[in-house]
Amino acid sequence: MERRLFYQYCLLLIAVSLVLAGCGGNNKAASTNEATNAPTEAANSGTSAEGEIKVGILHSQSGTMAISEVSVIDAELMAIEEINAAGGVLGKKIVPVLEDGASDWPTFAEKARKLISEDKVATVFGGWTSASRKAMKPVFEELNGLLWYPVQYEGLEASPNIFYTGATTNQQIVPSVSWLLENRGKKFYLLGSDYVFPRTANLIIKEQLKAEGGDLVGEEYTPLGHTDYSTIISKIKEAKPDVVYNTLNGDSNVAFFKQLKDAGITAQDMTTLSVSVAEEEIRGIGVDVLEGHLAAWNYYQTTDTPANKTFVENYKKKYGDDRVTADPIEAGYTAVYLWAAAVEKAGSTDVAKVKEAAKELEWDAPGGKVKIDGETQHIYKTVRIGEVQADGQFKELWNSGEAVMPDPYLKGYDWAASIQPTE
Repeated sequence: MERRLFYQYCLLLIAVSLVLAGCGGNNKAASTNEATNAPTEAANSGTSAEGEIKVGILHSQSGTMAISEVSVIDAELMAIEEINAAGGVLGKKIVPVLEDGASDWPTFAEKARKLISEDKVATVFGGWTSASRKAMKPVFEELNGLLWYPVQYEGLEASPNIFYTGATTNQQIVPSVSWLLENRGKKFYLLGSDYVFPRTANLIIKEQLKAEGGDLVGEEYTPLGHTDYSTIISKIKEAKPDVVYNTLNGDSNVAFFKQLKDAGITAQDMTTLSVSVAEEEIRGIGVDVLEGHLAAWNYYQTTDTPANKTFVENYKKKYGDDRVTADPIEAGYTAVYLWAAAVEKAGSTDVAKVKEAAKELEWDAPGGKVKIDGETQHIYKTVRIGEVQADGQFKELWNSGEAVMPDPYLKGYDWAASIQPTE
């Protein structure tokens, strides 16, 4: 409170004297944006007198989630590099400050607080699991920071301090369940990691199965990092499902799919659809293990758009021809560009101004044109179901035809009325 009053006093001096006052101390001095004659709140926005804007990048560089999150870091850094090469944001260079969430949810909260309070970043790009997001959410709301979250999740959430550039439930889970019921069978076995995303997602799926004529034949959860799936695979064999709907996360997918193959179960024997296995995870698990299995996303490396052709070429040029793009990678890259566009439109890095400028903002993302929904701060996304091919890429079996409006609370589905948000 004292700090806020201090800066308000400094800004008052600016307005009265029309002279910049040295009111920043270690937090840098406030400055005036010449184009708008509006004050830039340097201390809370990452803007420095040296012509730089600091942003946080907070993902797991270590632990069980590193298999997925490291490549998202690479995409976000590439976006920052491209924007800087084109002149930066508001004529200033974006400077990333990297922190490791270490696959540990309290660490995500701790590092988020550091980035906002000590590093004074303008925004943060970060998280993967819903557990990491929910750990960070109260920190961003308390300190009025701004988080751009790049991964599909279970929905039932909207925060004034978070932009969600991954899919919410009606843009991935719900349409994929409907497609499976129509095309692969009615008997579902639900397998997930034991934390908020899989449990909430499966709560939604169970209500949807009741409403659309599906049959739940099994449900299992294992801790993140779990590696022994022999008992669960035996249960799956006994249950004889048409579909295993897989919400395992991290390197548990390596163990599950390899042991599934060792047990003699192939994609031809039983459909497995995953919502956290993309091209990057295929590299880690092995295409010989995953060929024929399905995944639901909003983007594949094979998505046919002009923007994606350029994106894939640039990503491989920067990181190597053996590298692949994937949905969360594209969503992280998109998040940086959307934030930059909102800042340019606002003429400021101030959180309130950026949020207002971001409403209904559109951008030609690699996965197709996206738009920020002003009410929920989620984005419109095209839904896609793909099958893993022998080259490690996805063949698209179905898509929604157009970008789907986000509906995180499933207000458009009567069967979801009784589902309550979880914290």
